[in-house]
Amino acid sequence: MKALFTLGLREASERLARGEFTSEALTASCIRRIAALEPQVEAWEWIDDTRALRLARKADERRLAARAGGSAHVADVLPLPERGSLAGIPVGVKDIIETAGIPTRMGSPIYRDYVPVRSAPLLDRLAASGAFVLGKTVATECAFTVPSRTRNPWNLAHSPGGSSSGSAAAVASGMVPGAIGTQTNGSVIRPAAYCGVVGYKPCRGRISTAGMLPFSTTLDQPGVFARSVADAGLLASWLTQSDGVIGRHVTALRSAPGVIALGSPVWYKAEGAMRTRFAADMATLRAGGATVTERELPRAFDDGYRAHRVIMLFEAARASRLVRQHYGARLGRSLREALAEGDGIADEDYRRALAIREELIRLLGEFLDDRFEAIITPPTTGEAPTLESTGDPAFCTLWSLCGAPAITIPTGFGPHGLPLGLQLVGRSGESNHLLAVAAWCEGRMGFKGMLARGERSS
Repeated sequence: MKALFTLGLREASERLARGEFTSEALTASCIRRIAALEPQVEAWEWIDDTRALRLARKADERRLAARAGGSAHVADVLPLPERGSLAGIPVGVKDIIETAGIPTRMGSPIYRDYVPVRSAPLLDRLAASGAFVLGKTVATECAFTVPSRTRNPWNLAHSPGGSSSGSAAAVASGMVPGAIGTQTNGSVIRPAAYCGVVGYKPCRGRISTAGMLPFSTTLDQPGVFARSVADAGLLASWLTQSDGVIGRHVTALRSAPGVIALGSPVWYKAEGAMRTRFAADMATLRAGGATVTERELPRAFDDGYRAHRVIMLFEAARASRLVRQHYGARLGRSLREALAEGDGIADEDYRRALAIREELIRLLGEFLDDRFEAIITPPTTGEAPTLESTGDPAFCTLWSLCGAPAITIPTGFGPHGLPLGLQLVGRSGESNHLLAVAAWCEGRMGFKGMLARGERSS
């Protein structure tokens, strides 16, 4: 029998609902996995085993009450096909998202003792699913680019990426079946690709950013990590501000899609292994019947990278001014320098960058016209770098700037045995269709993750 910690979100939730095991057993399996790997991977900022097991037992009690007809929890009472419930599932949460009664340290010593009294609204939505917070996953300092202590579980000498470092590493290594992260530039897509899991960022505005440490209010977007497209869609569906925006059940397209293969203006940054992988992925999709059309973005998108940096650092500098007045010396040098750059950006330059962003959103809508289902492009420049860097987010920048939905799926390995992936980008507002396209592509890739190695212990 498969070890419980190897189960994905959907399989675990369905088997829990059938009574094959308890939430307490699943959670205990995850805790044992964490105990075995955390000294090396260091994915967790805060975790309390006793609390987690208590919450799991409460979930089991609610399930028993529901079966007896006495539950007041809608998610427990509704039949599984109707609810897509996550009842009793433990989830990791990036440590820049506020959690009531639990430390939220933002990856910085400044917030070492900060314990919020309220949880972020997206975690209220998570609670409505029946899931619970297993613990807080490591984030880089204030969700910027300085490497955290977390290591890539595929090779401990390499980075898991950032800034959602712990969330990606924890899901990849079987410590938790799903986790929540955030992205301002490439902080969901990049670590997911480096760690060989699915990373999904719905389009901007789908999930509330309230209760998250703000870096750039225009660009900040929550996202999720899971081990399949269906699991990522299921988790994201519960976090949206309105029910039904993302469906609980992801179904792959019935017919082969038409996609645009895009090197993007930063193709020169792609390493040889990434170029080879992208070509192989295009060939795989074509062999499966997909129409893959290679195109280039309009030249106007060349201005997007600078516009993104201007918006990001202008807003970050202003959001952090009060904190820096009191605690600025405790911030890392790289972050201080970036925020100082933001201080020097003129209001006129910021407004010009916002205008460029609006124009690129319009142009992206025209570029991805009705003939195509999605854009495919690399998620990273190559394999995960060593621990001195969280990697280059350049292949994510334009989609974060435009607020477009994006997802990465693992597709293979590079020369160092580290995962490589494929990023898909959809139209704004078409989250469900992008998930369906990604599920179709995923079904043809045959990638085997870390947990597909016959783990047997529970």
